[in-house]
Amino acid sequence: MTQPRPTVLDHLDEVAVVQLTQQLVRLPTVAVAGADAVEAPAAAVVTGLMRGFGWSVTVTEVAPGRPNVVAVVQGTGPGRTLMFEGHSDVVTPGDPADWSFDPFGGDIVDGHLRGRGSADMKGGVAAMIHAARAVELAGFAGRIVIGVLADEEGLMLGVKHFAASPAASGIDGVIVCEPEGGEICPVSKGAIRLRVDVQGRMAHGAMPQNGINPLPVIARLVLGLAELQEQLSERYPAHPDLGPFYLTPTVLSAGHPEQVNVIPALASVHLDLRTIPGIDHRGLIEVIALLADQIAAESGARAVVTVIDDRPPVDLDRSAPVVRALVAAHEQVGDSPVVFGGVPGTTDGTILTRDAGLSTVVYGPGGKWIAHQADEFVEVADLLRCARVYAVAATHFLASA
Repeated sequence: MTQPRPTVLDHLDEVAVVQLTQQLVRLPTVAVAGADAVEAPAAAVVTGLMRGFGWSVTVTEVAPGRPNVVAVVQGTGPGRTLMFEGHSDVVTPGDPADWSFDPFGGDIVDGHLRGRGSADMKGGVAAMIHAARAVELAGFAGRIVIGVLADEEGLMLGVKHFAASPAASGIDGVIVCEPEGGEICPVSKGAIRLRVDVQGRMAHGAMPQNGINPLPVIARLVLGLAELQEQLSERYPAHPDLGPFYLTPTVLSAGHPEQVNVIPALASVHLDLRTIPGIDHRGLIEVIALLADQIAAESGARAVVTVIDDRPPVDLDRSAPVVRALVAAHEQVGDSPVVFGGVPGTTDGTILTRDAGLSTVVYGPGGKWIAHQADEFVEVADLLRCARVYAVAATHFLASA
């Protein structure tokens, strides 16, 4: 039996959802070294739009040219507070020759809205803004917070600033509008970024006995870390929605490339760890530090482990109100069965959970694996489906207080 169309959808401007996505995709909000502004052009667009709706909008620079935009929509009476969250920065398109179309064209071909950020995640931003507007026009009790934040693709400066601010208080649930291929994702992998520096002693390449070469130490450490990953994978089997734990060396550096006849005094390796619920981050970092110390000491070197960032996994129960609201909305207006999944990376939701204790679930338009690739696109049908689900989910969540 077909369910009746939710009234809130009569107020959803689907044409505006598509047009805003195109407008945002055409703004190259890529974080590049030396840029005077990154997210500022997109922030100006969404600020003007939301102020035009009559919403209370706060713009806060978390770094030069990198503003957070936070809007508050007040309902007709007291109730729950729902937050929609997205980011306005995008990763580099890379070599334009790798693309079969303009990375910032924002055109629509065969139902695909194309360009960098179309899925990750300017489509989600456009959908959530207009979904919130539809809820407001339909009438609701409670409060909606819309966060269009900066620097998700970097060190997450925007969400860290927001989570530490009074604006994060009193929020009962968060829908992070990242692309997840139609899956409802209450769980996300954690991430630890480490740098291991090995201090040796410089010497002439012809007289290595006079130095302490840190490079073999790094090599042995990388092998030891591979063994550690295997051990931990046996202790912590792959998560049904997130997959296995990963410990990946990503960057190696040492000495000066033009000085091939010099044993360097210092070598470094960066590590990207992707954790699943149950793995203790503090204990894992301590194990890696002990392993590095032991291997370095065997060669007379010294190892120092620096934590660059530490983001724990998100493990929200499927019975949480914000998850139940999304499930109900997807069942009501979606065109596919409800599928639960997990976020293979981390999102701003990770920080909202870690730093502000908020209940976060990820759900948004675009394929789960399309982000950061050439020829990025979002299907217009998917974009509009998510906008409808957001509007109905908000109605369910706010009405259940």
